[in-house]
Amino acid sequence: QVQLVESGGGLVQAGGSLRLSCAASGRTISSYAMGWFRQAPGKEREFVARISRGGGATYYADSVKGRFTISRDNAKNTVYLQMNSLKPEDTAVYYCAASSSSYSSGTYYTPGEYHFWGQGTQVTVSS
Repeated sequence: QVQLVESGGGLVQAGGSLRLSCAASGRTISSYAMGWFRQAPGKEREFVARISRGGGATYYADSVKGRFTISRDNAKNTVYLQMNSLKPEDTAVYYCAASSSSYSSGTYYTPGEYHFWGQGTQVTVSS
């Protein structure tokens, strides 16, 4: 079992930046690919970014590409999401997730590929 705890959310103006952290406990995250998802009110949970076990491969949703950066520090058992040039449409609860599945181009962005989830952190971007 992996326990995940997100932090770093908050209220920011459009154009601003936030850095989310996801601290893991229970097991080392080096065994897992890690992802970030988000869910806005009334909407389904959507993929934001994924990073491979060693950090050598990253994947992003088109809506955040060029603005968000996912990274990991396996020694600290922590994953990060640096969010720049934030827009009001980025407002959502952001979730960290761990996947023990091997990469698949058809499913890496689906919530079902992830086996452990954090409780989420709220990000609100004002216009």
